Amino acid sequence: MVASLQNSVNTNVGALSALRALRASTNDLNVAQKQLQTGYRVADAFDDASTFSVAQGLRGELQAYSAVQGSLANGVGLASVTQGALTAISDAVGNLEAKLTQLADGSITAGQRAIYTVDYNALTSQISNFISQANYNGTNLLSAASSSKTFLASVDATTLSLSSQSSVQAAFTTFTASSVATASEATLAITSLVTFETAVSTSLAQNASESRSLSLQSNFTNTITDAITTGIGALVDADIGKAAAAVQALQVRQQLGIQSLAIANQQPSRLLGLFPSIN
Repeated sequence: MVASLQNSVNTNVGALSALRALRASTNDLNVAQKQLQTGYRVADAFDDASTFSVAQGLRGELQAYSAVQGSLANGVGLASVTQGALTAISDAVGNLEAKLTQLADGSITAGQRAIYTVDYNALTSQISNFISQANYNGTNLLSAASSSKTFLASVDATTLSLSSQSSVQAAFTTFTASSVATASEATLAITSLVTFETAVSTSLAQNASESRSLSLQSNFTNTITDAITTGIGALVDADIGKAAAAVQALQVRQQLGIQSLAIANQQPSRLLGLFPSIN
């Protein structure tokens, strides 16, 4: 059987085929170039509507967790400053107790008492500074006027709290009202110091416990946000190396497609060779 070959000036089948291949190459090239330009495999809903929708939902969750992170970071900062102040006060109380013991000794001279009193006053002044300077973001939990502070712990609006440690300043105020001018007064001041020391120890333990809870929750929230960020990346991020290689290959295919289309468009003009009179 002899195959027939049909030539037409109305329908150039070869050109249509070359054009389809060129369009496909151009579309693929546009996709690869978009990935290089944006860094995303799915930059918008036109790339992949369902994947983009899922990614947007995760981005919304990430923003909510970012708010939680900010609140917890504020709590951790306040707890850290408070803990530092309480630790410094606790260290100073030991020195203060030693100094009061010296002042309670009735055998010391007036000159010695004056020297010890200067040291005593310096220590109480330093403790006062620790209390007044325990500020973080405008909050001082050691202040007599302070109240407990709550911080977001999750996107469900659960909270963690830092308790007021106002008992520290109250006990300190009572203690500093004691006189140490004589041995007997210094002895009485030791009893008041024990009350202050107990308040400091209690506050130190409570703040440490609450601080640990905030730190653990902050670390856990950071882990969640890292996981969400990684998940979003897996969904929408482009493989830049792969996209770059694809662009180069597709550019070659596009050039070949243009040449193929040009060759195919020359086919109808060859029919003119069948009509010498026209030439």
